[in-house]
Amino acid sequence: MVTSMGGKHLITLQEWTNEEIDTCLDTAYDLKLKFARKIPHASLRDETVFIMFFDESTRTRNSTEAGATQLGAHAHFLDASKMQIQHGDSAKDTAMILSSYGHAIACRHCGWGVGNAYIREMAKYSRVPVLNLQCDLYHPMQGLADLMTIQEHFGRTKTQGLKVSIIWCYATTHKKPISVPVTQALLFPRYGMEVTLAYPEGYELPDWVIAQAEENARKNGGTIRITHNIREAFEGADVVIPKNWGSWYADSKKAPTDEKRAGNTTLTQEELERLAKNKSWKCTQELMDLTSENSIYMHALPADRVNEVEDSVIDGPHSIIYQEAENRLHTVKAVMDPTMGGRR
Repeated sequence: MVTSMGGKHLITLQEWTNEEIDTCLDTAYDLKLKFARKIPHASLRDETVFIMFFDESTRTRNSTEAGATQLGAHAHFLDASKMQIQHGDSAKDTAMILSSYGHAIACRHCGWGVGNAYIREMAKYSRVPVLNLQCDLYHPMQGLADLMTIQEHFGRTKTQGLKVSIIWCYATTHKKPISVPVTQALLFPRYGMEVTLAYPEGYELPDWVIAQAEENARKNGGTIRITHNIREAFEGADVVIPKNWGSWYADSKKAPTDEKRAGNTTLTQEELERLAKNKSWKCTQELMDLTSENSIYMHALPADRVNEVEDSVIDGPHSIIYQEAENRLHTVKAVMDPTMGGRR
């Protein structure tokens, strides 16, 4: 157990050790029990966390606000489009000023090519922990909740050898970043899981992600493999995570625009046409029947119920999406509690 994490940034779990992640999960389990039993746990009384959003949110915003309240802190919601960022305030300006007013800054910025860089720039100048609520590359809060949910279902010490499939699926509701599958592909092999990445050609994850995931697997007894056959990904899987993500390769060919900086998630006609070529990539009951007997279906939400998944699956006995969503509350609290506990 790591007993001192005060002031530590969370930008990607790749920069946290397994011991730090385990300490966070220990805290999450404890806080979940206290929440269920209505045991007060206001460890951050009179502290303040500023939560900045460049993008829309349901689970992330509300879990962070509710979590801060339950810990005795106050969360200030900041809509980035209503801040002076629009009139010239830089990431440095914003970080230096907000960090002088409170005890943490949490930010969601998914604009491709700019989100992660913006959050890192804030962390460089902030006097308090900067917490990534999702960027164009990483979603550490979702990764922690996913790991906690898997551990709850199979056992904390029984993740070694679990067959986990991260599967691209067709969706048209909005443009979804690569941050969720990237985070999962990097994290799960660190806990000995046998990870399969399944996607149609054109939706590959960056080469550096695969290289890091392979290194994480080598060090921790996990594996990672890639397939372009959706059926193969479901066969014998213990955990399936069928979820759409965008084409980073196509996006990387475009210079960041003002819309990207604002986190625009509207699909272009070109993107819709590219997506339409892979309508068959859908999580169906027939495919779920190929998984292991005790398998679970997970999704970070919101899901495109028309295209990504059949209702019989997402509302079926293998689905644990609401437990997964609830754990967003307990894990974000378990990040705020130790990191806001001490200033830099």
